[in-house]
Amino acid sequence: MYALITFVEAAPAEGVAEKEDTTLTTARNDHPESEYGTSVTDYRVLQSVPHYSIAQEIVDRLSDRGFPVERVRIVGSGLRSIEQVTGRMTTGKAAGRGALAGLWFGLLLAILFLILAPMASFLWILVWSLGFGALWGALFGAIGHASTGGRRDFSSVQTMEADSYDVLVESTHLDEAVRLIGGPAPRTDLQR
Repeated sequence: MYALITFVEAAPAEGVAEKEDTTLTTARNDHPESEYGTSVTDYRVLQSVPHYSIAQEIVDRLSDRGFPVERVRIVGSGLRSIEQVTGRMTTGKAAGRGALAGLWFGLLLAILFLILAPMASFLWILVWSLGFGALWGALFGAIGHASTGGRRDFSSVQTMEADSYDVLVESTHLDEAVRLIGGPAPRTDLQR
């Protein structure tokens, strides 16, 4: 069952960043005693930070000091997808990557045959399983790359990043959270 959660602005405590807008989202209902199985949970911005690692540090500090961190959320704003191109992809490279994946599959088959076959033939089964796994993996890798027709001749890694991160705390626990992070301010020199 899911509940409606509303983020409401509170006057920021001393040393705590102020957030400009409010957001509406859904979350699991942690309060089953509410009417019709839903409840409204009021989250307040504890601190807005530019990097996820700083938000993690804040939550870690709260956890280390005994705060009930199940009452905390980290919300990223301004999400964007970043794709880092790692190199050129050729049919040969695709076949090579497929062969490596096929070797793992062949090893898995060999282990399964080990359970069912006598030990005397295990080495023979291992060689054939690895060979067939690599052959089929290379074949499928090459066919898969060739089927793109040259529209994607590169390899890449995709990540998601946000412009900023808000550390939110349930309003009933906000004062305690502000008191607990009253120690040294989180580092702001961390890179994304």
